[in-house]
Amino acid sequence: MGGGIEDDDVESKWPLWLQPLLQTSFFVQCKVHADSHKSECNMYCLDCNNGALCSLCLTSHRDHRAIQIRRSSYHDVIRVSEIQKYLDITGVQTYIINSARIVFLNERPQPRPGKGVTNTCQVCERSLLDSFSFCSLGCKIVGTSKNFRKRKMCMDTDGSDTEGSLNGISNGYVKSKIHSFTPSTPPPTAMSYRTAKRRKGVPHRSPMGGLIIEY
Repeated sequence: MGGGIEDDDVESKWPLWLQPLLQTSFFVQCKVHADSHKSECNMYCLDCNNGALCSLCLTSHRDHRAIQIRRSSYHDVIRVSEIQKYLDITGVQTYIINSARIVFLNERPQPRPGKGVTNTCQVCERSLLDSFSFCSLGCKIVGTSKNFRKRKMCMDTDGSDTEGSLNGISNGYVKSKIHSFTPSTPPPTAMSYRTAKRRKGVPHRSPMGGLIIEY
């Protein structure tokens, strides 16, 4: 799997479509339907597992399991109502965007958490609400892998500085693994440029245990 987690660890625990999904670049122009105004690729077929699709491509996947990928601050997200039908997302922090609860596909870079933060992602150390363990689906794959748990256990049983040890895991082993999932950022399209110009609101806590991101 080209630098990712060991094949047997992923394949025995997760659907075969999950890692390819996390590595896919979305919101690029469809090469087949480039002349159409609906050529932006924001769909994915879990049965075919053959990359991002535009809405016109779905005519060839009528009876397949197709999901729609959305965007929040240039990061790929998916609605909880869609992904939880096919995947256990327990422990992954959810957010509310435009009245819909979503989860992020991959890790999002963040400076070291400031003072007062009581809970962070077990993999990348992004600040989380207390009831969650991971910030994204990609971090959950890494954080629940046998290799990661084994390394973390060794650090915990060691007499060394716990904080420094966990930082070593995150900055070394985990960084290389999680980056193997994250696709490169596609060039901005005219549609994404217009969206980016809109002023974003301030995130708020939701009463249901997530964060609200308003636009």
